[in-house]
Amino acid sequence: MADTFRITLAQLNPTVGDIAGNAALVRETWETAKAAGADLVAFPEMFITGYNAQDLVMKPAFHTDAIKAVRALAEDCADGPALAIGAPWVEGAELYNAYLICKGGKIASAQLKHHLPNETVFDEVRIFDAGPLGGPYSVGNTRIGSPICEDAWYEDVAETLAETGAEFLLVPNGSPYYRGKYDVRLTHMVSRVVETGLPLIYLNFVGGQDDQVFDGGSFGINPHGEIAFKMPVFEAGVTHVDLERGAEGWRIVPGEVVQDPDSWEQDYNAMVLSLRDYVAKTGFAKVLLGLSGGIDSALVATIAVDALGAENVRCVMLPSEYTSQGSLDDAKDCAERLGCRYDFVPIAQARAAVTETLAPLFAGTEPGLTEENIQSRLRGLLLMALSNKFGEMLLTTGNKSEVAVGYATIYGDMSGGYNPIKDLYKTRVFEQCRWRNANHRDWMMGPEGEVIPPAIIDKPPSAELREDQKDSDSLPDYPELDAILDILVDQDGSIEDCVAAGFDRATAKKVEHLLYISEYKRFQSAPGTRLTKRAFWLDRRYPIVNRWRDPS
Repeated sequence: MADTFRITLAQLNPTVGDIAGNAALVRETWETAKAAGADLVAFPEMFITGYNAQDLVMKPAFHTDAIKAVRALAEDCADGPALAIGAPWVEGAELYNAYLICKGGKIASAQLKHHLPNETVFDEVRIFDAGPLGGPYSVGNTRIGSPICEDAWYEDVAETLAETGAEFLLVPNGSPYYRGKYDVRLTHMVSRVVETGLPLIYLNFVGGQDDQVFDGGSFGINPHGEIAFKMPVFEAGVTHVDLERGAEGWRIVPGEVVQDPDSWEQDYNAMVLSLRDYVAKTGFAKVLLGLSGGIDSALVATIAVDALGAENVRCVMLPSEYTSQGSLDDAKDCAERLGCRYDFVPIAQARAAVTETLAPLFAGTEPGLTEENIQSRLRGLLLMALSNKFGEMLLTTGNKSEVAVGYATIYGDMSGGYNPIKDLYKTRVFEQCRWRNANHRDWMMGPEGEVIPPAIIDKPPSAELREDQKDSDSLPDYPELDAILDILVDQDGSIEDCVAAGFDRATAKKVEHLLYISEYKRFQSAPGTRLTKRAFWLDRRYPIVNRWRDPS
């Protein structure tokens, strides 16, 4: 009979800073693994603290508490499968990102992360010390190598583990989602398998943390690159993976390979999951938002209902004299389709009072943008009052196109605690609405069918802050604007790149100017779901004061 080895993989959703709660998840899963006859129960990178905990990890009281919790887990989990868990680790004066192997009632070994990521959302060079290249650890009848997340993106760590006796690779990850990420992960992991000739198990966790969303999707690869199993994306779960050792070494016993949905579904799931976790993990139960009758607020309302349930979402229409009857009808229709609470709070009287108050100071000036923004800021004031009064988190609804060029009022419609569509360009907002109207999944708490009225999708976008206003009065049409922004932001390109792509130089320069002068707004904006590698927060850090413009 062939040798066998069973690993219980915990693709779970920890909470940053909730060391006791994360430890409870470990104990519960360990009991499940023990009942299933597992040899090892494995958790992702930095699971005990949650990830990405940023500078919190450097606080001595925090990382000491985390290590103490792992020692307690080791004692509690002595009689059963070994336990492998990501945690901070201190040796001398150095702090490491470690993978701790617990067996026999104690921490038996510590695998130390060697390659520390220092790009996009990661600042690990700031936080941790780099560990040396090390060897494998023993569990039962095998020796296992565990390159920690970034370590598996390079050749040296896996090759060193193979050369020093590792018989298969278990890679614990804290790998956040961006569109197309699975293909990137798979390419790197297949390379490690080809180079070492060893099976590889890639373990990721799931859940939202601030702007980042961890999408799970754990998988295993046998030599020659065959996918042996794959867990679902955006879904917490525990699975038991068996390996068998034959003449050629260990092989993962084939299991279920769950196919990933398309990028529209993955983006939408990311927005739903990130909002659900952000609300729950910050201690809220309900949300509210201004529902204008426009497409952005309609999509945010739909995401909120799918994330939290209609009973936990309040939509508020705050019309002025410039709000069209069509917008009034569309907002009410959308709220009714979603089944959430709908409040009607006109702002004309409050606007008149503010105008009268400022009249002596504004005498002799022409009405303009200032007067338009008063409407937006009144709405922000009233929505925040409702938020304070009823303990409901206010959601803001600006898409990536607006956030990029500052087409939003700071302290007005930018007010709020979270923005699930912050990394979704306007052109994708339209398509995402069409996708949601045509699709429903079990993880959505909202109703099936056309929850976003087609009239909202079809009408020209407008802020409705003056008579007959259209977004195109101030900005290029969104297909053109988004294509230029994709070059300047997502591709980090130049004005010459825009011109080479067929865009007018003056238009590209205008967009670049708006992008740079809006940095101060983004600096004060709410966090939002990260869907790309160039989201507006940790991915893209520019100075607020900046006079440079592309000289081309």
